[in-house]
Amino acid sequence: MQQTERVAVDQQRLVERAREGDHDAFAELARATVVRLDEAARLILRDPELARDAVQEALLRAWRDLRKLRDPARFEAWLHRLTVNACLDQARRRRRWRIEVELLETDTPSIPDMSAAQADREVVDQVLRRLDEAGRAIVVLHYFLGMPLTDVAATLGIPIGTVKSRLHRALGEMRIAIDPERTLVTSPVSRGQPA
Repeated sequence: MQQTERVAVDQQRLVERAREGDHDAFAELARATVVRLDEAARLILRDPELARDAVQEALLRAWRDLRKLRDPARFEAWLHRLTVNACLDQARRRRRWRIEVELLETDTPSIPDMSAAQADREVVDQVLRRLDEAGRAIVVLHYFLGMPLTDVAATLGIPIGTVKSRLHRALGEMRIAIDPERTLVTSPVSRGQPA
């Protein structure tokens, strides 16, 4: 049995135990995912305090509704969906956003030129700032968490076509944020000029 299959089987066993009321099994499941959930929530909400609240809310919902989960193998995707929904709820509750982003290091090799990494983070911060919560959620799920668009659609509970159109719109806004002059030059029709 391969490592990933073994992990999936272990996770399913933990989910089954947690569904029967085993607090320790649920705590182990939460520990295994809380860092990624927090990172995703921070990118979506752009506020560390709101992100922690959203993750906590998602974990509480998960514990409360775990018996409703039909397929224990989909636990992680289900938990991502609960987290994104909790983030969107937080955003609706608090319409005024603080401009505060903390991008956490990932498991990638270290970059010797730290100034380049800082510049990249600033660009990502500026680009994410321009997106609305729904677009930001799709970008985070697809590009940060690596979910296929079909899983993003299932996680958010919206049609795949809606996900694709929102992602297309978000990527367009991101391109404009990165290089507004190049975008205007390559698409003069958008300025009301004939092609």
